[in-house]
Amino acid sequence: MDDRQRLRYSRHLLLNEFGEDAQERLLGARALVIGAGGLGSSALLYLASSGMGRITVVDGDTVELTNLQRQVVHRDASIGQSKASSAAATLRAINPGIQVVALEERADAPRLAELVRDADVVLDCTDNFETRHAINRACVAASKPLVSGAGIRFDGQVAAFDLRKSGAPCYHCLFPEAGDACEDRCATMGVFAPLVGVIGTMQAMEAIKLVAGIGETLDGRLQLFDALSARWHEVRLARDPHCTVCGVPRAVAA
Repeated sequence: MDDRQRLRYSRHLLLNEFGEDAQERLLGARALVIGAGGLGSSALLYLASSGMGRITVVDGDTVELTNLQRQVVHRDASIGQSKASSAAATLRAINPGIQVVALEERADAPRLAELVRDADVVLDCTDNFETRHAINRACVAASKPLVSGAGIRFDGQVAAFDLRKSGAPCYHCLFPEAGDACEDRCATMGVFAPLVGVIGTMQAMEAIKLVAGIGETLDGRLQLFDALSARWHEVRLARDPHCTVCGVPRAVAA
């Protein structure tokens, strides 16, 4: 770390639980963020400002006026632009000392597998079960930690799955894949703007803790947030021995 970096991240360096070693690990880490919408916006802003060394943003959508109520990484001038490129421009303006890669695409399973292998931590900021399960399968196969978030109406949830550990549960253990599963989308159900900010920020916090090696993470825990009552609830997660995704032997990341 040079003197300018020490000054930029000085409030991290003052933390006994964080310090220079953790900041160095963060600066050398690679985060893959899938989705640059409401959840991704807040997650991306804090990953960038905190000094995540390389951030890859994947999103195939473009910015619309209705997005701006909650997707705070984008600006009015971004309407019509790719969300990935719009988000990347904002992150580079916040912290020019990190690398930001914008991928304007909807990654299929083979592409997700490739991207996940090249990451140190993965943040699922998407809004549909099909993509969430595809991301989970890629993280299980590559033994990479996954931070998952969701938000609809006034209800949010966040969990971490440290798939570097051989006995860790995965997203499929929590929400088994079902072809007839019903999905709620904020486009039709609505979403309270600050809710996705809270959940996305929690995702960034967990991702930073995972790569910096500090604190106790949400691994094996699901936190549920009711924004109307301002209450959190926690559910402990256990690995499903019959899970069709992680219930088979896999390599443990070095």
